[in-house]
This record gives sequence, structure tokens and C-alpha cells, in this order.
Amino acid sequence: MDKFVKLTGVAAPLPVVNIDTDMIIPKDYLKTIKRTGLGTGLFAEARYNEDGSPNPDFVLNKPAYQNAKILVAGDNFGCGSSREHAPWALLDFGIRCVISTSFADIFYNNCFKNGILPIVVSQEDLDKLMDDASRGSNAVLTIDLEALEITGPDGGSIKFEVDAFKRHCLLNGLDDIGLTLEKGRSIDNFEKATAASRPWA
Repeated sequence: MDKFVKLTGVAAPLPVVNIDTDMIIPKDYLKTIKRTGLGTGLFAEARYNEDGSPNPDFVLNKPAYQNAKILVAGDNFGCGSSREHAPWALLDFGIRCVISTSFADIFYNNCFKNGILPIVVSQEDLDKLMDDASRGSNAVLTIDLEALEITGPDGGSIKFEVDAFKRHCLLNGLDDIGLTLEKGRSIDNFEKATAASRPWA
């Protein structure tokens, strides 16, 4: 998993509440267990017209936001089913950070396990960030996970909080497998000691 230390990029505004995982990645795209290629299906029902052409009114299709790395969204982001394809699709598109006033628990935890930083802010701070994100190509935010700070295009900053363990994992690029591998020497020592004490096993 890629480390997340500091991210600077365009933030796209998505002022919609209760965005569920089916909206993030529709069920038609759940036939694969690969984490790549899902970016094309991200918000597919809103991004594409019925004939498959891009919907010019959807924010991620607008020229200023086609390479967005940050999403500023309404309350209760990631609700609905627990599909892990939702963070996979966001990451494959290029989104590394989602900012909202609240997240569904399963989606929130899945983000950390896949290298995405979900940030919870107050409604007042979200309003400011939504305004920043509405500036098109000038909507550049910097997310500093070490300093726990969001810096806007005008230099203003907002502090945020993240669980210390989850922060450690993102800063060091550790998913569940990476965390296990950190204990590799201890695991090897345990297996050798077990083999020596129980040679018949």
C-alpha cells in the first residue's frame, strides 16, 4: 500500500448527502476482485448518460476536476452495503482523500486499509472546504497527515483528528498484510521454537 504523508491536489465538490456505495460503484462493476480498472465505474450512473457518453454536468467530468485527488462530500458518505469495491474505485480514479462530516463505519475502515484518508470535519469547516473546492482548477488543497492539517488555496488551515493507529498505518503504507509482515522475525522465531519443542508435530 502506498504511504500517505502529504497530498496536494485539486479537490472536487460533491455536496450530496447519503452517498452510498452503490452510487460510488454500481453493482454491475462488482464482478471482479481486481482492484484496478474500477475507476471507470466510479459514480457511473451520474458520470455517464444512458448512451454511455460522459455527462458534462457531473463534477468529475468537468475539465478542472478530471484529475481530482480529493473529494469534499456531504454527510454520511459511504453508507449502504459494505462493498470494498467502493474505496478501490475511488483509489483507481485517483482519489486519495475524502472529506465529510461523517462516514459509514465499514466504508471508513475500508478506506484506511486501502490507502485512502477519510477526514471528518465539522459542518462549518466542510462549508469552507466546499467553497474552496468550488473554485475549479484553483481548488487546490494540501492534506498533511503528519501535522493533521488541511491547507486551502488562500493559505487558511483546518485541523483534523485521526485515530493514532490508523494514522501510523497510512503514514507507513501498512495494510493488514503489511502489519503482519512487520512481525515477521517474531513469527519466524515462534515457529522455530515450536518446531524445536515439538519435533513430532
